[in-house]
Amino acid sequence: MLSVLIWLPILTAAVIAVLPLSIPANRVRLGALTLSGIILLWNLFLLLKFDINNPGMQLQEYLPWNETLGLSYQLGVDGISILMLILNSLLTWIAIYSSNQYIERPRLFYSLILFVSGGVAGAFLAENLLLFFLFYELELIPFYLLISIWGGAKRGYAGMKFLIYTAVSGALILATFLGVVWLTGSSSFNYDAISTQGLSTALQILLLVGIILGFGIKIPLVPLHTWLPDAYVEASAPIAVLLGGVLAKLGTYGILRFGMALFPEAWSILAPSLAIWGAVSAMYGAVVAIAQKDIKRMVAYSSIGHMGYILLATAASTPLALVGAVAQMFSHGIILAILFHLVGVVETKVGTRELDKLNGLMSPIRGLPLTSALLVLGGMASAGIPGMTGFIAEFIVFQGSFSVFPIPTLLCVVATGLTAVYFVILLNRTCFGRLDSKLAYYPQVQWYEKMPALILAGLIIFLGVQPTWLVRWTEPTTTAIVAAVPPIEKAVTPQVALKE
Repeated sequence: MLSVLIWLPILTAAVIAVLPLSIPANRVRLGALTLSGIILLWNLFLLLKFDINNPGMQLQEYLPWNETLGLSYQLGVDGISILMLILNSLLTWIAIYSSNQYIERPRLFYSLILFVSGGVAGAFLAENLLLFFLFYELELIPFYLLISIWGGAKRGYAGMKFLIYTAVSGALILATFLGVVWLTGSSSFNYDAISTQGLSTALQILLLVGIILGFGIKIPLVPLHTWLPDAYVEASAPIAVLLGGVLAKLGTYGILRFGMALFPEAWSILAPSLAIWGAVSAMYGAVVAIAQKDIKRMVAYSSIGHMGYILLATAASTPLALVGAVAQMFSHGIILAILFHLVGVVETKVGTRELDKLNGLMSPIRGLPLTSALLVLGGMASAGIPGMTGFIAEFIVFQGSFSVFPIPTLLCVVATGLTAVYFVILLNRTCFGRLDSKLAYYPQVQWYEKMPALILAGLIIFLGVQPTWLVRWTEPTTTAIVAAVPPIEKAVTPQVALKE
């Protein structure tokens, strides 16, 4: 059941890539859209098979591959990965649906998106460390091509920067995985066969630092973030949705799965530093976003800030905080998706993303009223306004983290206030006021262009009003992970541990 999520999109991508040129682009798009819809429905079907009360891996698949290397095809899904799989399939469908129907080289474009979807699903499902690494690296070249071919004016520079940073991330993760297996003496890279309890504290900290740095690039955390603004801004809107909504979650998922879960003792020692790092990232992202004049770059920097909340929650290592971290991962994905989609619609209809050139889009006659209204909703959700999924995720994170790290939590709360500031700036300059020119009659936004934003808006409101539908799947799994982490307040400092 799980292999379908990986190989069906990958095989479909291979078929689309070799389709005859005589097939119209809209037919190719329809085929990719249909397949991505089937994958989304299959993910929802897995929810029916998923046992909420089981904290461990479910629906497992196992196939020996290369026993000499310790590599096996081992898949499983738990309360964390099930939500990430749904997010991946949903945003893949959104990206394909919102793409230009007459895009150049459609076969390559849609095949790359489906290939990325299969690779990301494989990373979320892999229970073997080497298998995870293979799927983790599978998206590298496809995303580079998606940015470099269909991106903006500086797409070549942005694509190469993304490629270099992501390659370094993969190298750090591979080196750490190899070190874990070698130092623990394990004969296999299978997740459940590895135990780091026999390692010294210093070695655990060293390996955990490699994990954090490797996945910290992918998230990304400050100062490992410099590839993000260029990649997000230069990528087309559908690809920006995948970069921010899906790709960044591989980083947070990796830190949670292979950082906290594999090195619980070392994690409790580094947790105070990680909490500070998360607060710094949150404040930095919010402050820099305020200074932006490009609304797409503003949304990109807001993503850095919201990733800081997730690091704070994982550092706190309380059951409530970890539930909030996973909820924030999902909520951030759909909120960022609606914002990038709407920014793409505005750029297409108005021809600019500059705040100094945009105003009055809420005008019911000559503006983009529904698009502006949805943009207001997305900004409110990102700022954590009650009644929306962004609020409930951030509230759980802060409530679960405050008792352990009060000062970093308060800094993140301040960052949330700054989020409201820059979104008020964005919305005030973009949506309100009077149009500068009486001739500014923008093209009408068609119903099919509104559909992705309407779907995401519905999810944002529904999960904000009924958060149980979001957190119920992950609570047993996160509680089991937290149970293995020593209390933070009893942890020794990193300096003492290294001396020992």
